[in-house]
Amino acid sequence: MRKLIEIYQKKGGKMNKSITVERVSDYEVNTDAGDIIKDTNKMKWIEVGGGSRFKVLRACKKTGDWALYVQMDPGAKFQAHRHQGCGEFFITKGELLYDVGSAPAGTYGYEPVFAEHFIAGTEVLTEMYFSGRGSVTYFDEEKNIDWILDSEWLHKLNLGEVELDVSPKS
Repeated sequence: MRKLIEIYQKKGGKMNKSITVERVSDYEVNTDAGDIIKDTNKMKWIEVGGGSRFKVLRACKKTGDWALYVQMDPGAKFQAHRHQGCGEFFITKGELLYDVGSAPAGTYGYEPVFAEHFIAGTEVLTEMYFSGRGSVTYFDEEKNIDWILDSEWLHKLNLGEVELDVSPKS
């Protein structure tokens, strides 16, 4: 199977239906049909404050959908926030503790539109896959809107054009 893929890619990625494969970087391959493959082992972590890091897997400016691989150090916390669209996560390592409960490794979670979280953090090194649809509104201590995260911001973060701090403001 690997040999077949190598031959296919050496031919410029053109086979049935004229789909073109493009190597975007040493860790990313895309097709003109919309396929995306990213080797997270080769991606660098982006520091996002308070002991948390992201790897931006997808940030679509057309649909507003986005996907992250998240790493949180022991004691890391997220600022209080509301999901303006639904989100899904899968804990791959450690445990996420938040106002809904405990989510240890192997846990899948779904967060509906307008879900609010005022407590979200870790006690151990934790990693998770998180996908979101739409924006996330972050609050200050009085529950006023502090800032908004969306796919456009994540796209710019991935390009190194902006910085991000998801840690609680005190």
